[in-house]
Amino acid sequence: MSQIQALHQQAMNLAEAAAVARLRGAIEQATQITRQAFEQEAQAATLVASDLDAEPTRSVLHRSAASLAIECGELRAAERLIATALSGNPPPEIAEELKDLFIQINLNQYLKRQGIDLDIKALQGLVNQ
Repeated sequence: MSQIQALHQQAMNLAEAAAVARLRGAIEQATQITRQAFEQEAQAATLVASDLDAEPTRSVLHRSAASLAIECGELRAAERLIATALSGNPPPEIAEELKDLFIQINLNQYLKRQGIDLDIKALQGLVNQ
């Protein structure tokens, strides 16, 4: 198994463990495990970042690392991961997911700068009813 695959598998195992901890109500433990998952996935993404021919693996790893970064509150790291993924040639559906993540990170901040205070989670709740 390549180092990239090993790091990715470790990250996914940690993410699953974090989800289980969250379900059990162990929020602090879940947070710590999620950070470990983020660090592993970010390492895997970094190892493949310069290989533009490694699609869709390259963009999938970056998308996953960005999602974990968001969960950890590492928004700048998430933005960098998204930008790196989009700077290659991700498949269209993954590119759309990366753009959605970018909007998720930045929409609330943009609206606040415009003087609009919007609770995105409350809005999602209204839309999903």
